[in-house]
Amino acid sequence: MDEQEFNNLAKESPFRESPVMPNMLEGDTTIQFRCHRNVKCWNACCSNIDIPLTPYDILRLKNRLGLSSAEFLQQYTFPYELDKDGLPGVKFQPVEGGTACQFMVAEGCSVYEDRPAACRYYPVALLSMRRSDEYTDRTGYALVQEKHCLGHQEERKLTIEEYRQEQGVSDYDEKSRGWRQLILKKKSTGSTVGKPPMISNQLFFMASYDMDRFRAFVMSPSFNESYMVPVETMAEIVADDEKLMEFAFNFLKQSLFNEKFLEEQEGAFEKHRARLNARGQAIRAAMEQGRQKMEDDKYDPEPRPGDCGCGGND
Repeated sequence: MDEQEFNNLAKESPFRESPVMPNMLEGDTTIQFRCHRNVKCWNACCSNIDIPLTPYDILRLKNRLGLSSAEFLQQYTFPYELDKDGLPGVKFQPVEGGTACQFMVAEGCSVYEDRPAACRYYPVALLSMRRSDEYTDRTGYALVQEKHCLGHQEERKLTIEEYRQEQGVSDYDEKSRGWRQLILKKKSTGSTVGKPPMISNQLFFMASYDMDRFRAFVMSPSFNESYMVPVETMAEIVADDEKLMEFAFNFLKQSLFNEKFLEEQEGAFEKHRARLNARGQAIRAAMEQGRQKMEDDKYDPEPRPGDCGCGGND
């Protein structure tokens, strides 16, 4: 892949870290960078954040903080759209009334061991791309050079791959690969799939970010009436967040792209249609009851003086 091809693909990448078109970099490219507490720009990057979060980022942080996924999302994130069809993403919510990260302290990052992938990579940007005629994603890198960052002036050189190993991003990349592939496939298929219904985006949000609610959903009677989940698999996803996350990515592939993952229970479609019909009948009955009440309220069974225009003194 030459640089022009890379740049063309980079325009379509949902994981750009900089609005500036990058130069293509490989893992063996040498960069000059070091961030430490004595650098004059210390905490500057954390003072004005725009940090997208992956499902694995959220899993690590909510477990560190002892919060449910819903509590973490409410306290520390806000939603945004990953594509023109409204595919939901989440970003870190800055401090109230400001732009700084809620986890920034004078010493640096208060959740450093569980910081998100975007923070670990900085100032390297991970670019994942896929063409509509390809079945695997491509990975490249770019160097983000912002005026406030003086780390580029530090006298230390290392390759991007060495920097990745130092920052511990390999595990993050591996755990997020299935999710990135979902987004890349959604982006590469474009309008051929069509604009997804709202319920698809709601399912994507729950399965990607609100893991605890997704676990309850998978354990619900209605889900198990629809899909055959092996006992071993159910035991794993009940006990292990990472297994649940992997399960969620595969389930989204089935739901969004019809990639077979779970076998459906016999008669599941008919049962689902029956539930929808019953729900529709209940809604219609409630509407009819409300209409009848409105009709009945037009007539008061107890006539009052003056109702017939005759006056009230006789």
